[in-house]
Amino acid sequence: MKSLSFLIFCWCLCLSTCLPTTIPAEETKTQEEWIPLFNGKNLDGWNVKIRGYDLNENFGHTFRVEDGLLKVSYDQYDEFAEKFGHLFYKDPFSHYIIRVEYRFTGEQSKGGPGWAFRNSGIMVHGQTPETMTKDQRFPVSIEVQLLGGKGTGKRPTANLCTPGTHVVMNDKLFKPHCTSSHSQTYHGDQWVTVEVEVRGNEIINHRVNGKTVLSYTKPQLDKKDADAQKLIQNGAPIMLEKGTISLQSESHPIEFRKVELLKLKP
Repeated sequence: MKSLSFLIFCWCLCLSTCLPTTIPAEETKTQEEWIPLFNGKNLDGWNVKIRGYDLNENFGHTFRVEDGLLKVSYDQYDEFAEKFGHLFYKDPFSHYIIRVEYRFTGEQSKGGPGWAFRNSGIMVHGQTPETMTKDQRFPVSIEVQLLGGKGTGKRPTANLCTPGTHVVMNDKLFKPHCTSSHSQTYHGDQWVTVEVEVRGNEIINHRVNGKTVLSYTKPQLDKKDADAQKLIQNGAPIMLEKGTISLQSESHPIEFRKVELLKLKP
């Protein structure tokens, strides 16, 4: 019996030393597959809608790609004149994280509203550009507002604005149009990373440089908003579970060096 026990012990010892101590690389490879929505070369996959102009009429070459950057520029404008614009990605999404790296540059376009100084946004759960009227200012959507500092004072970024929509906060319907996040203020032309985690109609989280700065639930159409009413009349559901993604032009130049998306399982 002692000899048999000793043999079993030696066999187990040999087995443990022969087995690999690390998991093969194929098994440890991350499952995260970020999809670049912006290819760094052109605007393939994107559609332009500028107020007062037809779909894909890119007035003043507002949205352009230069030096590998997606730029929103106004050097061909005489005056801004409320020509608010949006650059829509071609596909809608429901459960995902969108990540952008952006910075504000230069001077605001002549005639741009004061509130639009160093102001842009990422619109999620939005309507399609085809359903917007020619003179509509903003798509019905959830806006993750991007703000730059004014040199002094506090001015957080990744705030919430709600053109034609509402959300739920603290278990109550939340109706204010814009709500500040808890982010830091980013002055000057520095690059800032913003992530928006969108999980259908469940929850949306805003993150700045890896830190969560705002959260809310149940994004939905505002039944009293004129633009939202048109969507509802055409059969759109009140509760928003998916929609378009778009980037804003609101009169201040902004650059994006990365726009990418990670799909999430429902």
